[in-house]
Amino acid sequence: MRLKYAFISQLSEDYSVRRLCLTLKVHASGYYAWLAEPKSARANDDQRLLGLIKHAWLESGGVYGYRKIHDDLRELGEACGKHRVARLMRLEGLRSQTGYRRRPGRYGGKPPTASPNHLERRFNVTEPNKVWVTDITYIRTYEGWLYLAVVLDLFSRQIIGWSMKPQMTSDLAIDALLMAVWRRKPKQEVMIHSDQGSQFSSGDWQSFLKANNLLGSMSRRGNCHDNAVAESFFQLLKRERIRRKIYRTRQDTRADVFDYIEMFYNPKRRHGFNNQLSPVEFEKRYSQSLESV
Repeated sequence: MRLKYAFISQLSEDYSVRRLCLTLKVHASGYYAWLAEPKSARANDDQRLLGLIKHAWLESGGVYGYRKIHDDLRELGEACGKHRVARLMRLEGLRSQTGYRRRPGRYGGKPPTASPNHLERRFNVTEPNKVWVTDITYIRTYEGWLYLAVVLDLFSRQIIGWSMKPQMTSDLAIDALLMAVWRRKPKQEVMIHSDQGSQFSSGDWQSFLKANNLLGSMSRRGNCHDNAVAESFFQLLKRERIRRKIYRTRQDTRADVFDYIEMFYNPKRRHGFNNQLSPVEFEKRYSQSLESV
């Protein structure tokens, strides 16, 4: 009885297929061939490429558009056009973070303190502890975001202070600067350059600068090139370490970032600005040259 019903079901299915093929004006053999392999080689490659696109988009914190995602894919050796990336992102609903419009109305309160741009993109410094730059980035973990603040000496590009916290508060920036002051103990005034983020324009930040003989300098609003050296370090960190890992906890992330900064970047990584010397070695040779004079 089961064989009888199965045979009838098969006949009914074949009849439906023949009717469908007549409607679409295609041969039944072509329909069954399509069922055997419904996706073309191009579609399969699109599916593979979409996986890489999603990974790059998530690594950016969901803020990258198709142009930057395309740059990430090119770094991975993928030969694809940016319009193809845009099409796949659009079909998957992946969009860049474009910000928010401020609602009309009256806004009171004291505006944040913005320091003049004393640095003015003069990134070539002739001695240590003259100009430091600082910035904040974020790292994705399964537990949520982890924010990283660094302080970098422009003379050698060495990271002299850093801090990591689950919230992007003024304490995050101040702790990184506190480490830099504690490590370097500068005897003269040091310029510290940042963007105009709320962490760097807060009252606590300004009070710390005054108490430690630090001269504040800020990028022009919306101009990331004014703080290009700090941005360049974050690109290195993400390309050489973060994008190669999947972090389950914030503690795992802290340990890995510590390893990159203190065990690799500062003491070992060759830097083009330092004549292919690591930041630590560059400063060491500078000190030796002063002693030999």
